Amino acid sequence: MKKTSLDINLLMLSKDTIASIILFSIVSFFLGSCKLGVEENEQKGSESEVTDFKEVPQWSKEAIWYQIYVERFRNGDKTNDPRPEDIVEGYPGFVPESWTITPWTQDWYTEDPYFKDVEGKLDIAGDKMVHFNQISRLRRYGGDLQGVLDKVDYLDSLGINAIYFNPLNDAPTDHKFDARNWRHIDRNFGPDPSGDVQLIAEETPDNPATWVMTGADSLFLKLVDKLHKKGIKVIMDYSWNHTGLGFWAWKDLMKNQQNSKYKDWYWVKQFDDPDTPENEFAYDGWFGVKDLVQIKETKYIEHKGGSYIFDGNLASETVKQHIFNVATKWLDPNGDGDPSDGIDGYRLDVCAELPLGFWREFRKVVRSVNPDAYLVGETWFEVYPNSMMNPEPMLRGDVFDAVMNYRWFKAARELFTDKITPEAFTDSIKRITDNLSLDHNFAMMNVSASHDTPRLTTSLYNKESKYKYQVSPSKEFDYKIDKPDKEALQTTKLFLAHQFTYVGAPQIWQGDEMGMWGADMGDTRKPVIWPDYNFEDESVHPVGRERDPDEVKFNHDLFTYYQDLIALRKANPVLNTGRIEFLQLDGVSDVVAYRRFLDDDAMLIILNMANEPQNIPLVSQFWGKDYLGNAKMIEKKGVEMVQLPARSAAIFSNQNPNP
Repeated sequence: MKKTSLDINLLMLSKDTIASIILFSIVSFFLGSCKLGVEENEQKGSESEVTDFKEVPQWSKEAIWYQIYVERFRNGDKTNDPRPEDIVEGYPGFVPESWTITPWTQDWYTEDPYFKDVEGKLDIAGDKMVHFNQISRLRRYGGDLQGVLDKVDYLDSLGINAIYFNPLNDAPTDHKFDARNWRHIDRNFGPDPSGDVQLIAEETPDNPATWVMTGADSLFLKLVDKLHKKGIKVIMDYSWNHTGLGFWAWKDLMKNQQNSKYKDWYWVKQFDDPDTPENEFAYDGWFGVKDLVQIKETKYIEHKGGSYIFDGNLASETVKQHIFNVATKWLDPNGDGDPSDGIDGYRLDVCAELPLGFWREFRKVVRSVNPDAYLVGETWFEVYPNSMMNPEPMLRGDVFDAVMNYRWFKAARELFTDKITPEAFTDSIKRITDNLSLDHNFAMMNVSASHDTPRLTTSLYNKESKYKYQVSPSKEFDYKIDKPDKEALQTTKLFLAHQFTYVGAPQIWQGDEMGMWGADMGDTRKPVIWPDYNFEDESVHPVGRERDPDEVKFNHDLFTYYQDLIALRKANPVLNTGRIEFLQLDGVSDVVAYRRFLDDDAMLIILNMANEPQNIPLVSQFWGKDYLGNAKMIEKKGVEMVQLPARSAAIFSNQNPNP
C-alpha cells in the first residue's frame, strides 16, 4: 500500500464566516465529503484476513491497551512468594539476612525493617546505598499470574481489549529486564517455584528440543486462553539488548572466559588472565548498568551521549537463533502451526539500541509464525531529557508496526500543563505524524504513563516540572508526591478525553484508572490499590519532610470515567481509523478543537484549556448532545454556540450520540 500521511490540516474559523461554517458542516457531515479515499477504505479489511507483511494488524488500530507489571498487580498465591534465593542475582548484588516480603498495603515510603541492614553498603556498581529509591529496589510484594487470573473479569469490566505485559521471563528483580533465562516465565509468577527451578536445570538452554513447559509457563498459557476468550489480545515485553548476571550463557562465559562457546554473545572488553592474581575481566552493561549485561552487535555504538537508529546485526548467529526460538515458543506454544493458543505480539525494549538488520529478521520470524502479530518498539529520547527520537526508519513496514508514542505524550503533557499554546501543540502533532503512514499512526501505542514514568495524574499535578527529568522527590527538587488535588484530577479527565479521541491506540498504566499516584520509578510501581484491601495512609516522606496524611483508596468516579471513554471509542470506529483535522478558532483562545472523520461518520472534540468557561462559536445543531455531558448549548446574537466549563471537554457526533 502506498504510504499516506495523516494530512493533519488546520481549518480556520471566524465569527464572520458562520454561514460558511454551516455550509461546511452540512456538506462535510451529511453529504459525505469527509469520506476517506479508496486507498484508506482498503485498510479496513476484516480481522479474518491475513495481514500483509508490511501492514499493521487491523486489531492494533482498535486496541485499548492496559499495561500490567505482574509483581505489583495482585498477589493471588502466597505460596509462590519470592524467597531470598530467588533474588540473589539481582540488584544490588546481595540480599540482607533480615530481608522479607513487603506487606501489600503498607505506606509506600515506610522503610522495611531490613532497610537498616542495607543503608550505607555498596551496590554492584560501587555506589553507596543511601536513597529510598535505591534500597526499595530490594522490595518484593508477591504479585503473580494467579493474581491476574483472579482479575480478568475486572479488566473485562473496564473494557480494555489488549494487554501489554512487562517482562515475564525468569529474573531476580521486580522489573524482570535482567533475565536469568528468556525461555520461561518467572518462577515466582507460577504455582511451583522450586519445581520450576528443577525442571529448568534439567534442560539444555540452547537446545529447544529439551525445553519443557514449567508450571509458570502453563499458568501463563491458561491466562492467555482466558483473556482470548474475553476478546483481549496479549503481547509480551522482551529486552533482547541485555540479560542479567544470572543468565545461563553469561554464567558460562564468566566461568570459562574466552573458552566459552558464548564468548561472542556479549560485549567483553577484556578477559581475565589466569596467570595473574588480578581479575582483569571487563564488560559493557546497558548504559553502564553492571547488572544488565549488553548483547554484542556487529559494531559498537556508544549511546550515552545520545541514541540513534542504526543498521547492522547481532554479532552471534547463535544468540540470534536462540532469540528466534524463544519468540516462536510464545507465538505458537504447541508448535502445531496454529498460533491461536499463543500471544499476539511483542513489545521490544530499548529497540533503538539494537540494529535494524536484526529487527528485520525478527519481524520475518514473528510474522512467519503469526501473520497477525503486532510489534511495538520502545523508542524514546534521542538526547535526554529534551530531544526525542524520530522512529520513522523503524516504521516502513519491515521492522515494527508502531512504537510507544512518547512524542505524542510529551507534546500533550506540555499542552495540558500550560507550557505550550494550542497552536504550538498542533504544530508538534503535525511534525511527529507527517512522515508516517496512516496505518502506523493508527497503530501507535499512545502511552500516558508507565513503569518508567510518573503516573499520569502526578505528572499533570507537577505542572512546573519537565517530562521525565527530576521527577522524583529529592533534597534538590521539590517534587509533589502527595495525592493530586481536584484541579489535577480535572486536568487528568481533560487529558483523557483527548487521549481516547486522538489518532492511535490509547494505553493505561495499571492503577491509573483507580486514581493511583506516584513519582518516577520506582514510585510509579506501587502495588495496585484494589478496593477489597485496606491501605495505610501515606504519611511518610522519603527525605523526612512534613506532609499531611493521604488516604489511599480506589477512585470509583475516575474508574467510571475511563469505562465511559473506552465504551465511546469501541462504539465509534471513526476514533480508530478516522482521519483528523484540527480546527483553529478565530477569537477564542485556549481551545483545542478537532474532528475525526471516516466515510459518513464524524466526531467533533472540543477541549477548553482555559480556567474559565468559554463560548465556542461552532454550529451545534448538527452534533446532538455532548457525550460527556459538559457542554451547554446557548444562543448569542442569533448564533448557536457551545458553552464549556473551565478545563473541560465535549465530544459530539454526527450520528445519534445517545442511542
